Amino acid sequence: MALEIKDLPGAIRQAKKELRAALPNYREVFAEVEASIGEEAKRIAAQRDRGEDVIPEIQFSDITGQRVTAEQIALVKARGACVIRKVFPRELVQSWDEEIAHYVERNHLDKRLENRAEDKYFGQLASSKPQIYGVYWSKPQVLARQSESLTAARIFLNKLWRNESDGRVHFDPEHVPVYADRLRRRPPGSASLGLSAHCDGGSVERWIESNFRKVYRHVFSGNWRDYDPFDAAFRTDVEEIPSPAVCSMFRTFQGWTALTPQGPGDGTLQLVPIANSMVYILLRALQDDVADDDLCGAMPGRALSIKQEFHAPLFEALSSIPKMEAGDTVFWHSDVIHAVEDEHKGAGYSNVMYIASVPGCSKNDAYLKRQLPSFLKGESPPDFPTDHFEVDFAGRATVDDLTPLGKAQLGFEL
Repeated sequence: MALEIKDLPGAIRQAKKELRAALPNYREVFAEVEASIGEEAKRIAAQRDRGEDVIPEIQFSDITGQRVTAEQIALVKARGACVIRKVFPRELVQSWDEEIAHYVERNHLDKRLENRAEDKYFGQLASSKPQIYGVYWSKPQVLARQSESLTAARIFLNKLWRNESDGRVHFDPEHVPVYADRLRRRPPGSASLGLSAHCDGGSVERWIESNFRKVYRHVFSGNWRDYDPFDAAFRTDVEEIPSPAVCSMFRTFQGWTALTPQGPGDGTLQLVPIANSMVYILLRALQDDVADDDLCGAMPGRALSIKQEFHAPLFEALSSIPKMEAGDTVFWHSDVIHAVEDEHKGAGYSNVMYIASVPGCSKNDAYLKRQLPSFLKGESPPDFPTDHFEVDFAGRATVDDLTPLGKAQLGFEL
């Protein structure tokens, strides 16, 4: 289902009125949250500044060997993110990167990009768009999504969530549907093409839409310490405002796979590794210094922007992810604040394939049914700007490139 809001300022005023009435001590509760999460941000910043890793790292071989410790899992759940090392052999990924380069070159993608459809999703993010290409169906992308190894990594991640409560199963962690997403190809020396801090997966909806309010029920009732970012209750029921590049699927984790080596300073990903930072964001918007028809600048159909003006303590923890090698992956909880460095000061291309962790549920099945024709025709998937660059691309992946697992993940059996 899609959410429609006819009078946004009125809807925001009404939502804030209701939420404040339900939480009359919203000022005191936020003061608690600010102190607690602000302290955590300072702790992470101090760790980062000492040169310690603040993003947990897991070896893929430890996932397959069932050697990931309870301590590692607890840290991933606290930080809301992790790097999984060596999901793919380096040589394989290097060949994929070369194949993608040939794919975009021989099909003259750069020329077509001059006439691309407008993508307003990143419109209010100060740094605009990095070099993100509307390419979804190259063979390497399709092969990576259906691979046994990346599927195993994502089943592991899906299982970090509580997928059952009150006698209801919210999703199947063992089924990993495809959410076809784009590529990033960032040349060395590129500047001012990062993404400023934001969250995906809903902006104003988080305060207005009834199921989002149920997701954050503990926060809005003042029992914010009981809020569990990994509780899936109501997450598969939320309704987003339809917009190109707003994700219609429920993702347990957003993620990408490194096609090239890249690290801090190479125009790479930055995270605020605090899994429950959404508590701060939600309650901050209810405070008296924010206008009654405003949610700290949140705009419908856009990424939820995180701003120094309103969310300064969270920025202290903003940290670049560690050095990645080709074949490593990084994943972050769908509510975690993230950004992309403005400048790429490194020597080589900083390239990734965006591949998220997605579980099986009726919300995601509904999207698969809309997405499958896009694969068959080589069109842009339903969530994305309607460029349809790949319709006549030579070398595009077809049904013949799919394994039985790949077909199931694309929803051929639905």
